[in-house]
Amino acid sequence: MTRADLALAVERHATSKLPEDDLLAISTLGFRGEALPSIGAVARLAIATRHVAEPNAWAIEVDAGAKSDVKPAALNDGTRVEVRDLFYATPARLKFLKTDRTEAEAIRDVVRRLAMSRPDVAFTLAGEERAPVTWGAALPGLAGRLARLGDVLGADFRANAVEVRGGREGLSIEGYAALPTYTKGNALSQYLFVNGRPVRDRLLLGAVRGAYADYLPRDRHSVVALFVTVEPREVDVNVHPAKTEVRFRDSGLVRASIVRALQEHWRATRSARRPRGRSTIAAFKVNAAFRPNVAPRRGWDWRSSPAFPTQGATALAGFAEAAQRRSTPARRSRCTRHRGGRT
Repeated sequence: MTRADLALAVERHATSKLPEDDLLAISTLGFRGEALPSIGAVARLAIATRHVAEPNAWAIEVDAGAKSDVKPAALNDGTRVEVRDLFYATPARLKFLKTDRTEAEAIRDVVRRLAMSRPDVAFTLAGEERAPVTWGAALPGLAGRLARLGDVLGADFRANAVEVRGGREGLSIEGYAALPTYTKGNALSQYLFVNGRPVRDRLLLGAVRGAYADYLPRDRHSVVALFVTVEPREVDVNVHPAKTEVRFRDSGLVRASIVRALQEHWRATRSARRPRGRSTIAAFKVNAAFRPNVAPRRGWDWRSSPAFPTQGATALAGFAEAAQRRSTPARRSRCTRHRGGRT
């Protein structure tokens, strides 16, 4: 931002940026007009920014609503926003915060989703409980996207991920989905994006669930990262205050396209690769199918086994004879009845 933009950014009702005021064609992630002033009213906010056309950076601070003057600062091109002591100025809100670990996990989830949506941007996530994590900028294309997804979701996902592509009528679906043999105990590992915006939309989650319905039990959930691209006029991104849900003009087309894209790519790769991370039961069934029949053949004498002891034969002679008698079926005597009596 320029110096003038920075001074205006922390004013109320001044940070909505729609160049043409077209609410039906929003092509950016957007930003709430009250966000920066509201944060500055309840915390200690510091913003430093440098526009590419200006010789130096500028900084401003807002402490519990009190703004400082815009001052020169040292920073490369870009903007840095720092928030400290959140809700210290409003103790009534402060007591509703969860534990530090829970709030930190919520922050990590936000950063993970942003990192997956923009593999071309480097991210560093640092916290007090864990060592800093850095995800370097990836190469463009699906290969770079898979590299970023593997860094965020882990090597197991990358080993079991299948490339997904589909869509029609101006709708595009890309991304990666794990094979049905690699699942989780909850749906938190299902990452969905619409025009680059991370969402938790019920329609999209239901489409993913429907695609896996014939392959997974009810208590298992798939791991996916799908990116839906559609014309901005075909989707409403303002149906939820936190912008986590969207509404499509043709929801049936979106759902059918996701289900078809997922199932078609499973069929194409089913015979081409053996997935890692198979369940113990599945592995047992595969091994059992190729296990030879080890039942002893008829007439087999255990005394001819190489494990039969060579010493103590005298002591085992009685046992061997008894075992032989038990293994030989008893002969039944036939009785013939005569009129005169029995024989």
